[in-house]
Amino acid sequence: MKKFMPLFLLLIIIASCKTIDSPKPITNEREESLVANDTVVIGSDENTYEIIIIDPGFNAWLRGTARPRQYYSQSFLEGRNEIYVANWNIRVNQPQQFDPNLYQMQIDYSPHEDYGYEINYKLYNYFIYFQLTYKQRLGPFVPRI
Repeated sequence: MKKFMPLFLLLIIIASCKTIDSPKPITNEREESLVANDTVVIGSDENTYEIIIIDPGFNAWLRGTARPRQYYSQSFLEGRNEIYVANWNIRVNQPQQFDPNLYQMQIDYSPHEDYGYEINYKLYNYFIYFQLTYKQRLGPFVPRI
């Protein structure tokens, strides 16, 4: 019986051990799904303009944290977007000074064009999200919600 007890304990210890599963590799299909969930296409029925934002977490932030639609007037959003876009484009053109991984493409935004409320709303909120997430300042205003 004394020999049986250590063998029984050894079996219990071995049975309770579990190997750690290796992480599942990200396949093309899974990566496309992740990108699709984090892609926001900004467009509107009012016009033919479209902005595509691929930034993990922005979609969830927009739904859960951003101020609701109609909280800001369209003129307020246009004014802020004009400032943010100008500073963004300056940073895109200075990759030695600003991280080119953050500022990859210029934004073509004209203050003389009416993009509609929806585009201005989502663009403004992306700039707020971007500044808070990546600890950047794109203008004289403190980014807050």
